[in-house]
Amino acid sequence: MFEYEMHQMRAADLVREADRRRLIREARGNRAAARRSGRDKTEGRVSAPLWKSRFTRAA
Repeated sequence: MFEYEMHQMRAADLVREADRRRLIREARGNRAAARRSGRDKTEGRVSAPLWKSRFTRAA
C-alpha cells in the first residue's frame, strides 16, 4: 500500500510540474507576442534603402 501512495504522490507532483512549465511557456509566448505587436508600425524595419529604387545607375 505504501508504494501505491508514493506512486500517487509522485504522479501528482509530475502533473503539477507539467502545469507549471506549460504556464511559464504560455506566459513567455504571450509576452513575446505583445512585444511584436506593440511596436510602432511607422518605425519598423525598412525592407530596402529608398535611394536604390529611385535612381538608376550612372553609365
